[in-house]
Amino acid sequence: MRESEIKSIIEALLFASPEPLTQAKANGIFSPTSPNLKKVIEELNSQYISENHSFEIRHVAGGYQLVSKDIYEPYIRKMLSKSGRISLSSASMDCLSIIAYKQPISRYEIEAIRGVDSSGVLKTLLNKNIIKIKGRGTGPGRPLLYQTTNVFLEYFGINRLSDLPKLKEITELMDSDPSLGEQIAVFEDGLADSETKDSQSPEITAG
Repeated sequence: MRESEIKSIIEALLFASPEPLTQAKANGIFSPTSPNLKKVIEELNSQYISENHSFEIRHVAGGYQLVSKDIYEPYIRKMLSKSGRISLSSASMDCLSIIAYKQPISRYEIEAIRGVDSSGVLKTLLNKNIIKIKGRGTGPGRPLLYQTTNVFLEYFGINRLSDLPKLKEITELMDSDPSLGEQIAVFEDGLADSETKDSQSPEITAG
């Protein structure tokens, strides 16, 4: 198979796939010899840059996804404002940010940080498949523990959790808006309290 044909097939797969395309998926499509997906992606991205396309291929959730460039986001957001794309309330975002930085974490720990009941928000996030149940803690009542899923990574366009901004970076970004200072302080205090509890609590077990 010619290199140009392989690139065209990979491009078509990226365009059609609802999930990030991985090397494992490519291996199952190409037979008997599968191309090096990373190498093909790099060549395609170089082509897109030279031809000044409005899209690019990004490394997302362990695979590759064809996405529009950030500069076009305002226009796309207007078009998708009434679509079926996942939308999250401020309460969901609050809860999700806590889970992202402290996972696996129980509902009680989340509520200790947020200061409000979070059972409804957790149910919404579970239904959207943005979080999942990791297992149970070994504390009183063996509470369910929650963690983010690959859908979370796809939604925010990141490849791994380590790509999330550090809390210090978030604080610096929010310093310019005094109205957000209290929220950040509460969030950081809650995380600190939770970390103290973690150091005193028994290990987590799945089940």
